[in-house]
Amino acid sequence: MYTKNTFPAIVGRGTSDNPSGRFESLQIEPDPDYLEELSEQRPATTFLNDATRNILAKNDSPDIPFTYSLNPYRGCEHGCIYCYARPTHEYLGFSAGLDFETKILVKKDAPALLEEAFRKPGWQPQVVALSGNTDCYQPIEKKLELTRRCLRVFLKYRNPVGIITKNALITRDTDVLQELAALNLLAVRISITTLDQKLCKIMEPRTSSPKKRLGAIRALSKAGIPVGVNIAPIIPAINESEIGRIAEAAAEAGAGTASYIMVRLPHANKMLFQNWLERHFPDRTTKVLNAIRSLREGELYKSTFHTRMHGTGTRADLVHDVFTMACRKHHLNREFPPLDTQLFHRDNTQLSLFDA
Repeated sequence: MYTKNTFPAIVGRGTSDNPSGRFESLQIEPDPDYLEELSEQRPATTFLNDATRNILAKNDSPDIPFTYSLNPYRGCEHGCIYCYARPTHEYLGFSAGLDFETKILVKKDAPALLEEAFRKPGWQPQVVALSGNTDCYQPIEKKLELTRRCLRVFLKYRNPVGIITKNALITRDTDVLQELAALNLLAVRISITTLDQKLCKIMEPRTSSPKKRLGAIRALSKAGIPVGVNIAPIIPAINESEIGRIAEAAAEAGAGTASYIMVRLPHANKMLFQNWLERHFPDRTTKVLNAIRSLREGELYKSTFHTRMHGTGTRADLVHDVFTMACRKHHLNREFPPLDTQLFHRDNTQLSLFDA
């Protein structure tokens, strides 16, 4: 249910809203005076330990080109207002709003758990995605290095990995990435939503700037690492007109392929995104929402397989055509070769149960 919010924006955060989760029986209405104070204080990020014992998440969606993903963190400090993963925080008893970007769960055992998964006799070598519901290079990764250590595990067992991120921090790990790429065990995609730094700061406030993301593409490409661009999400009447410019800039930086996804607003995302529009684009709110509905059969979101990523209708077809032409013009209309699953080997250094 959409509840119009007039609470002030918090600098450096994607939203100041923190609605109760859809699984909560108690609904809390925050005091506007408290939120006013909160916006001035700039709430800090809290990092919590996630004691999960299963590190690989499995999905069977026909829309997703991988079965397993690895999320070293839950929640994401990048704070992208449109992030489809926001509602997953509600399973933890948190809000999809401000909690999602200020209460980050950290899987400190992720590298060890990944090794454990690869050692199991039943593991079949296949591409694992880093990540599915978070950004594996969000700011705390600079300190904790969980993603870097997991990459070492992928290299050790020769298991292929696909990385998608909005953060230029990925270039820190160029040495490991080069080793993986040399064995055809790696593909990277850098997401670029806009080239407009002002829009970036309010839409995805703690990501790397568009300039730095292009720099990351350039650095990875020069290092011999296969890298593509993900133009996502495309939001009608917000960044829709930038498709061609992003494709051109990414190709110039060295991207070899491209993909796109239309904005997705499941569950609480609808309210969060509408309030964001009211705060930052009040004169454009109705236009944007109606355009999104034209992609989703009159709704703000439909979860139907095969169409949820790109939408349906005339506008969806137009976006697809613009994207296709841009890829053809800038030579981004090719796919990387399949990653190698034949090199996988299990660690045999453990003592046998029959060893003395």
